Amino acid sequence: MVSKVFIVTGGARGIGEAIIRALCREGAIAIVADKEVEKSWDLVQELRDEGSEIDAVIGELAEAENCRKIVAFTLNKYGRIDGLVNNAGRNDQIGLEHGSPDEFMNSIRSNLLHYYSMAYFALDALKKSEGNIVNISSKTAITGQGNTSAYAAGKGGQLALTREWAVELSKYGIRVNAIVPAEVMTPLYREWIGTFERPEEKLQHINEKIPLGNRMTKAEEIAHMAIFLLSNKSTHITGQHIFVDGGYVHLDRAMNVLSNGKVKT
Repeated sequence: MVSKVFIVTGGARGIGEAIIRALCREGAIAIVADKEVEKSWDLVQELRDEGSEIDAVIGELAEAENCRKIVAFTLNKYGRIDGLVNNAGRNDQIGLEHGSPDEFMNSIRSNLLHYYSMAYFALDALKKSEGNIVNISSKTAITGQGNTSAYAAGKGGQLALTREWAVELSKYGIRVNAIVPAEVMTPLYREWIGTFERPEEKLQHINEKIPLGNRMTKAEEIAHMAIFLLSNKSTHITGQHIFVDGGYVHLDRAMNVLSNGKVKT
């Protein structure tokens, strides 16, 4: 049986790394697309030592030519692409009060443009495989956050593209869905928490507002949803924004979860 091939942008750490590891456990061929050289190759070597088939292509994804090279490398070596996970990006906190038009556009390039570029260059291969696209977005696109106009706009654009592509590509059997995390402990999130005067208190305050279990979502839980959406077990799901967030966005954050698992308001 020919193994399926999946590209994951920002695959060297955080949610992307969790998805890469989950793909390898499922026996897929995983391609790490990331700008971080050392982290990418450390992950590749670790998983190769465990018997997985995995590769990495290094490049700044904001440059469309690098996205083309990632797709070209994958097709030249493996001959197919069965799925694309658009994940790379970061909350750079370019706000309306603390930013500029140039900074805003640079952030859009870093957080949104490569979602389009990767899909554009991979499209012919995805048509052949009747593959699918999973876009990793953020609750910021739905709830707002404050002082992060560019990131919120980029994430909102990802959700809009998810629906647009689902319509445009349905005639090819290509499914397109988005996962919307809220609070997930990743290296970038930990850096952000560290900017507060009392980071542990800030983290506790955030956890208290997450209805299910009063805890943050694990990167592995996002990866499990990604694997489901990439698999043949979700063959009639497309154009969906799926929240994996412990109820953070849609449930009343005044809820308290008791130690016995019962919920009270």
